[in-house]
Amino acid sequence: MFCYQCEQTVGGLGCTKVGACGKSSDIQSLQDILLFGLKGMSAYAFGARELGGIDKDVDAFVHEALFKTVTNVSFDLKQHIDLVLKCGEMNLKTMELLDKSHTEYFGNPVPVEVETGTKAGPGILITGHDLLDLYELLRQTQGSGVNVYTHSEMLPAHGYPKLKQFKHLVGNYGGAWQNQKKEFNEFSGALLATTNCVLTPPANTYLDRLFTIGITGIEGATHLKERDFTPLIEKAKSLPPLPDALGKKITTGFHHSAILKSADKIVAAVKSGKIKHFFLIGGCDGAKPGRNYYTEFAEKVPKDCIILTLACGKYRFNDLDFGDIDGIPRLIDVGQCNDAYSAIRVATALAEAFNCSVNELPLSFVLSWFEQKAVAVLLTLFHLGIKGILLGPSLPAFVTPNVLKVLQDTFDIKPIATPEEDLQACLGQLV
Repeated sequence: MFCYQCEQTVGGLGCTKVGACGKSSDIQSLQDILLFGLKGMSAYAFGARELGGIDKDVDAFVHEALFKTVTNVSFDLKQHIDLVLKCGEMNLKTMELLDKSHTEYFGNPVPVEVETGTKAGPGILITGHDLLDLYELLRQTQGSGVNVYTHSEMLPAHGYPKLKQFKHLVGNYGGAWQNQKKEFNEFSGALLATTNCVLTPPANTYLDRLFTIGITGIEGATHLKERDFTPLIEKAKSLPPLPDALGKKITTGFHHSAILKSADKIVAAVKSGKIKHFFLIGGCDGAKPGRNYYTEFAEKVPKDCIILTLACGKYRFNDLDFGDIDGIPRLIDVGQCNDAYSAIRVATALAEAFNCSVNELPLSFVLSWFEQKAVAVLLTLFHLGIKGILLGPSLPAFVTPNVLKVLQDTFDIKPIATPEEDLQACLGQLV
């Protein structure tokens, strides 16, 4: 492993030899995990701060963790493991803060069916996580004849009362973030990227109609320094109108406040045997081969089981018809990675209802990872003591064998195998 602090090769994965800085590859691995977790947590904190949500303990921990990571010369293994788990604890607090900030400003989300495709007329496609950007865009386009569409991470916006009141928020276009180049090129209207990954457009495609805002930017796109969307709206009006090509409806908006209203019904269905198991299938998506595993897994889940899903991983299967169990949808979309707190809140509430731990519930976690928020959420699950998580499509390269063994011994984390094998293992745990 190459040590970026002492700028020399320390050794292979799992090597306990040290470089000039005194750091082993396992310490380097834990510091990588911590830094990715801090980045994810900071993204959540930034979203909350945009709406006035600030927690001094969260801010203090970021400073503490960065200080210890950069300046600590003891490189104590246990200290770093404790710091990584503390990051999971503080991330839970941060996600709760973001959830509170969103609901206080936009209201509690409700389940809603969302149109896909396009309606005839000028349009703007907005991607990313910043709901305040969307709100201001909707307010400024009201009565202009310009329709607004969500993309990828922005899909849950349709469930918030303060946003769904705008009738020209007409639907969702496209799927996960990694499909931007194809979907942005096919969408002939104007494009707005808020806080999110933005892929470099292929040559001679949509760069001239791509706008960015806030901390998001890409060379050649028009960057808006404040929430005056006049240039974006004028661009949308100048472009050829979108076709009338509506697609299949998808459902989102299952915030924990909405799900828990049906808690008694869900508990009764479990006790009567109508619901045998819950699967949380979600996480980040990507283009790497092997992610079709999650589609196949969801399709093979027995009809007496419920699928909870969130984040971009759901775009692998959220347009499929899974039906319902006594009126309870078999596919429950709680939102994006920014809404991970809802999934955790539902799991803990079910545990309370059955007077057991989350690990004793008929509940399995089948997660896909890719970026920093996925790491932060995984650390939160570790902090909560949740065991037996299936993780894929491959294990992170920055986790050394020694660190992985600690995670396996402590939390029973497992790499995914095949959908058939993993389903059998999950359902075999049901007693």
